[in-house]
Amino acid sequence: MSKNKTTTLDFARRLLESTEIAISSLIEEVKKPIDTESSGSARKAELQSVKMAIVDARELIQERQRLEEMIKSLEAGEDLGDEVDFGAGFAEQ
Repeated sequence: MSKNKTTTLDFARRLLESTEIAISSLIEEVKKPIDTESSGSARKAELQSVKMAIVDARELIQERQRLEEMIKSLEAGEDLGDEVDFGAGFAEQ
């Protein structure tokens, strides 16, 4: 049982690291300048792409926060049973 908890903690930490990389990638995408010479549908598509990157980054930041809470609970020795609520959890998605 203790080994399972350690494995879960390891996976949570790895997922947290991967989430941080994904957030950084999205931030870099948002920082890219929009082509000032494009117009019409091309410009609209670029702006929509930036907007989606911002929304995705925000959602990943929220998930990162939940992962941090989960890791703290696991490090404290708490089990991931039904009594532990990490807000909106995975089952709701």
